Formats: sequence, C-alpha cells, structure tokens
Amino acid sequence: MLLLLANWLAEYNSFFSVFSYLTLRGILGVLTALAISLLLGPALIRKLKSKQIGQTVRSDGPESHFSKAGTPTMGGALIILAIMISSLLWSDLSNRYTWIVLGVTFIFGAVGWVDDYRMVIEKSSRGLPARWKYFWQSVGGLGAAIVLYVTAHGPAETQLIIPIFKDVAIEMGLFFIVFTYFVIVGTSNAVNLTDGLDGLAILPTVLVAGALGFFAYLGGNVNFANYLHIPYIAGSGELIIICGSIVGAGLGFLWFNAYPAQVFMGDVGALALGAALGVIAVIVRQELVLLIMGGVFVIETVSVILQVASFKLTGRRIFRMAPLHHHFELKGWPEPRVIVRFWIITVVLVLIGLATLKIR
Repeated sequence: MLLLLANWLAEYNSFFSVFSYLTLRGILGVLTALAISLLLGPALIRKLKSKQIGQTVRSDGPESHFSKAGTPTMGGALIILAIMISSLLWSDLSNRYTWIVLGVTFIFGAVGWVDDYRMVIEKSSRGLPARWKYFWQSVGGLGAAIVLYVTAHGPAETQLIIPIFKDVAIEMGLFFIVFTYFVIVGTSNAVNLTDGLDGLAILPTVLVAGALGFFAYLGGNVNFANYLHIPYIAGSGELIIICGSIVGAGLGFLWFNAYPAQVFMGDVGALALGAALGVIAVIVRQELVLLIMGGVFVIETVSVILQVASFKLTGRRIFRMAPLHHHFELKGWPEPRVIVRFWIITVVLVLIGLATLKIR
C-alpha cells in the first residue's frame, strides 16, 4: 500500500522513487514487522494470561517442562499479524507471488489456530482431529501448488533444480503439483515438530527465511540469475519483503520467546511459518536447498518417524523421547544448551545452503 503511495508521490518529488528498490523495502519490512512484534507483544501476553490461555505439558515429558504449564500460548498470532501488516505495507500488491505466500500463511495459520483453540480454550486433548488437520493443510498446499503450476510463465518455474550442478534441471510436469504439496505440508509440520523448546524453532525459521529472501532477490534479477546459473523467476524478487517480514516478526517474537519463554507460538505460528518457508522455496526453485538449510527441521521430523516405526515394528524406542530435542534433554543436557547448539547447527547449514550459489 505504501509502495503505491510512494509511486504517486514520486511524480511530484523524485525522493520517493527510492522506495521502488527491493533492498530498501526488504529492510523496511524487517523493521516494520519487528516494531509491530515488540510493541504489541506485551499487550498480547497480558491478554493471553487474563484469558488463561496457557500451555499444557505432557506428563511423560522432561521434568524441567512441568514449570512451563500455564505459560501463554497461541503467540504465533502476533507473528502472523506482523508479517501480514508489514508485507501489505511494503510489497507490490500486483505481484501474484505475494498473494500466494500470504494466502498459504493465512490458511495454515488458521488451521493451527483452530487446533490450539480446541486444545487450550475448549480443553480438548486431541485438538483438531488429525484427519481434518491434514485435510485443510492439503487444501492449502494443493491449492498453492495448482495455482503456481497453472500460472507458470515458463519451464524454469516448474523444474526441479539440483544444487551444485549448474546445468541439471529435471522437468516435473504435473508431478510439480504433488512435489509442491509435499514441500509445503512437510515443511509446515516439520517446523511444528521442532517447536518444543523456548526459541528452538523461531531462530532457525528466521535464518532460513533470511537466506530464502537472498535467493529470491538474486533469482528475481535476470543478471544475477544468469551469472550464478540459478533459475530466473520474474517477480520472485518481491518475496524479499515477505522474507524480511518473517525475519523481523520472528526476531520480535524471540524477544519474548527466549528462555525462559514468556509466550509460546503454538500451532498457529509454527504451521504458518513452516508453510511460508515451503512455498517460498518452491517459488524460487530451491526446495533441495531448503532441505539443507532446514536440516534441524528435517532431523526432528525423521527422529519422530524412526521412533514411531521402531516402536511399532520392534516394540523398542530408538530415542529416549522424540522429537530429538527431548532425547538430549533426557540425556541431561540443559534446555538452553540444546537450543543454542541447534541454532549453531542451523547457522552452519544455512551457510552451506548459500554456498551452493557458487559451487556449481
């Protein structure tokens, strides 16, 4: 919205033309979302406390978590609000990618909100039944996949790009829809599984979003894309504003979510953020790089799959508890140590992901 205003004012004063630059609007997206999160955070926490919207803790979990019972949850609504406001203020609203990403974020956030509401407000132990949860996730994931496929302007927008190899691109055809669905829904649930300790999921999300914003900026510029041998996706550079908004909103939320957490994001935040990362990675054609950079999300998800499979097949558990972060807690690692070490791993993996830009 402010971009439209700036473009109109630029006709009378050339100073306002500076707002046409993606880099500036990306920075403003970060700062706007950060300010919204920091300003509204305390009021949200007070409101959640007054409504007694508190976290429930698993009885079979680490004993250190028992003290967290009653900590306000559903704080992810603040993240989504900050992302939406900041993105709508600074994005080019004629860009289709902007609306696709914001639409996916909203749908998955709504699914998470209903799940949280039923568990925390209605005191339902199951929350939103799994079949309905995955149904609505599928609606969002498939909807985005179909729209991206139908509106694709060229083969580069639906090819599978293999990192490191500059001339390897696999034509997916209609399989693109299936692939995109699994990337979006899978990433959404992976971030949700990771969100089990104070700040554990939000900083990796911030780091990955920042890196994806860099990919979006480069891939949306024909000169950079050709030089780096990455797909040129016209209009994808605009996603730097949404990625910046995720970074700002995430850092603002981390201010309150850092150990010991004053508020948890809940499914409303985790599902939405994961889906946003997934659909952005699909748009910029960096799904496999997302797999690398989001390695913490991957190992957390794999640990749950292996744990369930092992118990069903052999009656034995591989880990003391899944997801993996609980395994290390039960081994005696203090919670802050688990969190920071997972953060460090994410920093390394994001750097490796960014290195693929030159190792081709």
